[in-house]
Amino acid sequence: MVKAIVGANWGDEGKGKITDMLARESDIIVRFQGGSNAGHTIINDYGKFALHLLPSGVFYDHTTSVIANGVALNIPYFAKEINSLTEKGVPAPKVLVSDRAQILMPYHILFDQYEEERLGIKSFGSTKSGIAPCYSDKYAKIGFQVNELFTDASFIREKAENVCRQKNPLLKNLYCKPELYPDDIVKTLGNYAEIIEPYICDTSSFLHDSIKEKKNVLLEGQLGALKDTDHGIYPMVTSSSTLAGFASVGAGIPPYEIKDIITVVKAYSSAVGAGAFVSEIFDKEAEELRKRGGDSGEYGATTGRPRRVGWFDAVATKYGCSIQGATEVALTVLDPLGYLDEIPICIGYEINGKTTKKFPNTTLLSRAKPILKTLPGWKCDIRGIREFGKLPAECQSYVNEIEKELQLPVTLVSNGPGRSDIIRRTPDV
Repeated sequence: MVKAIVGANWGDEGKGKITDMLARESDIIVRFQGGSNAGHTIINDYGKFALHLLPSGVFYDHTTSVIANGVALNIPYFAKEINSLTEKGVPAPKVLVSDRAQILMPYHILFDQYEEERLGIKSFGSTKSGIAPCYSDKYAKIGFQVNELFTDASFIREKAENVCRQKNPLLKNLYCKPELYPDDIVKTLGNYAEIIEPYICDTSSFLHDSIKEKKNVLLEGQLGALKDTDHGIYPMVTSSSTLAGFASVGAGIPPYEIKDIITVVKAYSSAVGAGAFVSEIFDKEAEELRKRGGDSGEYGATTGRPRRVGWFDAVATKYGCSIQGATEVALTVLDPLGYLDEIPICIGYEINGKTTKKFPNTTLLSRAKPILKTLPGWKCDIRGIREFGKLPAECQSYVNEIEKELQLPVTLVSNGPGRSDIIRRTPDV
């Protein structure tokens, strides 16, 4: 059985917790895209962790974690993240890294920083982790794959010299920054080879064999549908596909093997970075929700930046679930809303005087105004409740309203930050 866990929104939906929870029933957990630019926060018996590259199933000793070919691999960060687990008493995880993964280089991080600096107030709100430059080099065919670390020295030097020829004019004339040197690139790649060699695997072949052996495989996506390069709020998007459909490419498995797509949805909205955000709230109202939200406030797991927050957006979320191909929904961070007397949700947009429930392209989205429906709050703490029927009636109604808008079954309801703070719900409840 192959399942995918992906996000419906801007990211930060709580995918890490859902992956960590379902990993108990899985044999293999796969990261199929993205890099160290976004984090999945997990709270379990070992403590609190913010994973960026490692799959969120590394806390179980029966699982194998795979970093597949679609990932932008920051090798020093990878080593640091494994060390951060073992230092806190987590048994060393079994991790396999694709021999076809693209290597994120130090100069990718520099170019990311330089470009954001050049753009100034028109910047994209990048995490400055080097993701866009890394994927740009991948598609320009001047990037380095993991397997190339072990080729002839002359091949590596030739590629390094070509990188310098292409990038130094930009560094010198556009950014007015120090140039690159082939010797430095070759030395860096040599160091990376030593770090990553014990983990290298033909992960696509490994996954094909595992599927034939009827292993349970969990595919973990980073960010959410609205940050997808092709279908998100372009250009304020990430640089890889965040969709479950891409998992077959990013992991190297047949698309027909993905039988279940669990799309994670937040009970309110939050986002890091720039871009249209129709249901966003501001000032004291936003600060109160930000303070109470998440597991310890709505702040980016990678950057620490305050997240933008807003009411649940049914239009954006239904669109996100649709392009993910959702078969079921996991609704997360429901518990922070318990302080509200009334809870608005966005059920439509007004664009140029017309009402719509269809999520529009970015140009039209920037003109959209939210159409809100207000539901009664439940005014109490719902943590610790493990049965849906024991939630306050108003809370049940809120979940049912979201289910009605999405037209998908909400099968998991998260009502706290811990691994056990979850309500499993059958579709007819």
